This record gives sequence, structure tokens and C-alpha cells, in this order.
Amino acid sequence: MKIKHQLAIFNALSRLLLILVLWLMLPVLVEKVVYNHINKSLLEKKQKFIDHLDKEEINDFIVRNDTSETYASFSTLHSEFLLLSRMPSAIKINQTLFVTEPRIIEEESNDYRILQYYFKYENENYLLEIGNNLSEINDLTFVIRLFFIIVLIIIVVITFVADTFYIEYLLKPFYKIIDTKIRHVNEPEAFDHTPIKTHSTDFQELDTVLNQMMDRITELFKKEKQFIANVSHELLTPIALLKNKFENLLQNESLDDGAVDKIVSSLSTLDLLKKIIANLLLISKIENNQYEANEEIDFDAIITDLVSDLQDRIDDKELSFDKKIQHHFNFKGNRTLIHILFYNLIVNAIKYNKPLGTIEITDGFLDGKYFISVSDSGIGMNEKQQQNVFKRFTRVSTDQEGQGLGLAIVESIALFHHIVIEISSEINVGTTFLLLFAKEPKSN
Repeated sequence: MKIKHQLAIFNALSRLLLILVLWLMLPVLVEKVVYNHINKSLLEKKQKFIDHLDKEEINDFIVRNDTSETYASFSTLHSEFLLLSRMPSAIKINQTLFVTEPRIIEEESNDYRILQYYFKYENENYLLEIGNNLSEINDLTFVIRLFFIIVLIIIVVITFVADTFYIEYLLKPFYKIIDTKIRHVNEPEAFDHTPIKTHSTDFQELDTVLNQMMDRITELFKKEKQFIANVSHELLTPIALLKNKFENLLQNESLDDGAVDKIVSSLSTLDLLKKIIANLLLISKIENNQYEANEEIDFDAIITDLVSDLQDRIDDKELSFDKKIQHHFNFKGNRTLIHILFYNLIVNAIKYNKPLGTIEITDGFLDGKYFISVSDSGIGMNEKQQQNVFKRFTRVSTDQEGQGLGLAIVESIALFHHIVIEISSEINVGTTFLLLFAKEPKSN
């Protein structure tokens, strides 16, 4: 998951957590505010009642036909009530309490906020209760909670979208650095040192450090390639001299068979060493862009010529070769290098195939890109072998001859022509090399 999405989700979750806490606390906050307001109102009503109280009114309140010694007064909608009762003499007077409890008034139960006031009047103890119905408050609290949660969810959605776009704007230089200076750079020489425009000092520092790092890598890369080229050239001269001397020795008729065999073996070793050096030189030249890539390539003609040249090897293993090149793809490159690329792929398909096996070369389009595939029914490769197959001096099977440079050359040529190589292989089933060509030609 990208960092911009992680940041946006973190911000959204933190806000949701805050909303949940506020939503849970809202009833307590509303209750505290409302109860404080109701308590003040009840105290005012109590004070008015006490200020205007006299013995005659108390008697009017208390003396009733049911002798309950309790006076009750209710509002029409049961939103308020007032109770006055005589209490035992032992009760503590001048004490005011607030309680919240249900009361049944005229067979209807409701929650009330009740003020309880114990007072003494003319040597008599009384309890005054003034209640305020909480049903409307509870309904209001529910409405407030619902409105609150809806508003906050809308805020979270809006801020999430805003955060996503803002984080996208902040990270735009970062993704530009990745695209222009890392992802699309196949070799150090192609690195773009142009500074990325950004107002973030962090990304400016990253850009600077990348430029410095790539400068060092480029220098080392050049030295390495130059070293390989120099060494290869320097080695070819003594190899040629040695080969010439050994060939001259073979002209000496006084040599016995043992000496001749040793000389022939030495010549074979020199030939192998010469091939290795030539291949290393080829890779070095390709990586140094010492080839032109402006020739029209006819894949069908190249593959047809190769099959004709390799027909003896194909017949030796009694292989079935099937070429199905049906499309004429317009491609510019280096004809010699493309010839070497397909030569190595087809030779590998022959070398690692089974007797009476098959080789198939087909073309087509995949996701709008032209492809050519080279498939065989050979020994196949496991996953680890597939990962290392393009490394220099790596061979799929030690039973076969070779220097392990053929596929390394294939990879270098493919990179030079901006061709993507994909491998699919299964042990004892076969291997397929898929060459994907860019929709539009790219310059080196």
C-alpha cells in the first residue's frame, strides 16, 4: 500500500476514533449541561414556593379527603409536578437534593429530574419535591447524537478526500524522482541529473543524494566496463601468439602422439578462452552503446536463416521445428545483434532439449505489445535457475558444453533494444522465452 493511502487511512481512522469517543461522551456532556440548567430552574421554583408559603397554604395543600397528608400538583402534559409532604421530626432540615428517577403520574411512567428540599415550618418538618420531565430531554439527546454523528461522518469523508489529494500533491515530487531517476533508468549513463522541482527540503535532499550516488555509480560502471574491454583486448594478443606457436609445433614430425594430443588439447583451451573473451568484448561493446540501432529488422528472415544454419544440430537430435511468424512488425535495431540474440536462444533450445523433442517459435500481440516466443520441450528449469539464468558464467546443466555467457549476451542485447524478456519453465516439460517489444521504438 502506498504511503499516501496509509496516511489518508490513518487520518480517517484517527478522526473516526475521535468521533466515537465524542459520540460516547455526548450523552454525559448533554446530561451535565441540561441537568445544570434544570437544577437552576428547580431551585428558582423552590425559592418562589418557599417565599410565598404560609400556614394556611400548607393546610390547603396537605389536608385532603384521602388524609394522605401529601399535596400533589401536576401540569397538563405531566412535564412538571410539585409534591409537599409532612415528614418525621428526625429528618435533617434545610437539605436540598437532586435525584433522577422514574415516577408514575396518573398511570404514566416517566423519568424526572427531582429537587428534594427538606425544611421546617412552624415546628413541622416538610419535604418539597419539584420534578421536571426528562422525556423531551432524552429525545433531544438522541436527535443531537444522530445529527452529530451524521455531521462528523460527512466531515471525515470530506477530510479524507482532501487529505488524499493534498498528500498526493505533497508526494508528487517523490513519485517523479522514482519515475525519472530510478524506475526508467536501465544504466547509469542514462540517469537524468535535472533537479526535481519541489518545495519540500526533504525531497530536495533526496534528489541531491541520488544525483551524487549515481555519479559515483556511473564512474565505477565506466571503469568496470573499460577494464573488461582493456583486459579482453590485451588477452587476445598473447592468445593469438600462443595459438600460432602451438600450430607451428604441430608441424614438427618428430613429436610423438602424446605430445600431439597435449598440443591439440591446449589449442582447444585457447579456442575456448578466445570465445569467452570475444563474448565478454561483445557484452562490453553492447553496454557501452557502441552499436548502431537504425536498421530495419525482418524477424522472419533472420529466424529462417538461423534454422537453415542450425539444421544439422536439429537433425542430430531428431527435433521437430515449427516456425509460426505471422506478423510483419516494424522494428528498428541492429541486425547483427538481433541475429546473435535469436541464435543463442535457438541454440539453447536445441542444446537443452530432449531427443525427438520440439522447438516452436511463434509471434503475436499481448496487451497491445508485439511478442516472439521461443519454446522447447527440454529439461526445463526450477525457480532458482530461472532467477540466475541471465547471470554470466551460469549454466542450466553442467552436462552441456558452454561458457554460461549465451543468455547473458541475450539479456544485454535485449536491454540495448528495450526488449523485455519473460521466462516460463517447468522441470522435464520445457522452457519458453517470451520477447516483448515496446509499442514505440526507443532511442539509446
